Amino acid sequence: MLMGLPLLNAEQTADILRCIDVPAALRRVFSGLASGQAVQPAQKVMLLPDNRGDVISYFGIDMSCSLLGVKVSPYLVKETKPVITAWTLLMSAEDGMPLMLCDASLLTIERTAATTALAVDMLAPDKAAILTVIGTGAAGRAHIRQALTVRPWKEIRVWNRSGGLSAEVLSRELGLDAGLITVSTSADEAVRDTDVLMLCTSSATPVVALDQLTRPCLVTSISTNAPHAHEIAPCALAEMDVYCDYRQTTPAHAGEMVIAAREHGWSGERIRGDLPELVTDACAKPDYRRHVFFRSLGLGLEDIAIADSVLSHLKEQDTEK
Repeated sequence: MLMGLPLLNAEQTADILRCIDVPAALRRVFSGLASGQAVQPAQKVMLLPDNRGDVISYFGIDMSCSLLGVKVSPYLVKETKPVITAWTLLMSAEDGMPLMLCDASLLTIERTAATTALAVDMLAPDKAAILTVIGTGAAGRAHIRQALTVRPWKEIRVWNRSGGLSAEVLSRELGLDAGLITVSTSADEAVRDTDVLMLCTSSATPVVALDQLTRPCLVTSISTNAPHAHEIAPCALAEMDVYCDYRQTTPAHAGEMVIAAREHGWSGERIRGDLPELVTDACAKPDYRRHVFFRSLGLGLEDIAIADSVLSHLKEQDTEK
């Protein structure tokens, strides 16, 4: 506690996240955006001097819950690897008072994975059976956990550039049957005939090319907050049916979309739908005559919704004491 304000570190937040329904909270967020009860401004990016990184702030207002908030996420360049942190401040839209401050690093990972899973639920073919996940760090593992809630996958393939993966270890960690997960020896093997490809890396450059995909599939991307980071080539957008988390903000900040607009004549107007439209059946679903791309940039409202669920859980615990 900080002067009566709940202050949660990453471990405390992680414990509570296991007890709340993250996908349900996200559905409420996107329904609120569709109905006009929520407001999501564009993220703000501030560059540090001398190319030492950046700081991204994500704001959001949800009047259906009388909440407003902000997440601040620095990306700090270091000699070995960048340092990325994130903190979310939740406030009341009734009196403007702070309600909770929490380490949002793990919160961000789970809500990002759940947002992707929601998109898969909305966009993937009903008979999708093969899931490929490239990138098996904390984000990749969270994506597998969340993806398990939306489809009965017959095979889950994993691959990363650095290798060193063990299907047995991953299966045990995720509580899965040993035969469900397979570790691919190459990206080509991982993506062959897959139905859904989740890119869960921190790469700032393309991870796979469209010609590696042997049949139309759904490709999801989260990328990282490095400047103009992207996991597919910007020129590939013109060859795909593109969806995103929120069309009002994503095209101006997602690296591949910014570059595609600047160098390849692509426009955000070509986005076929976003999650507010998808959860309210206000846009067409893909027909899979070509590849489908879903880009999640991350929204302040997502953080606010999950932080609110965390705070509600805390209050329930206090009531039970």
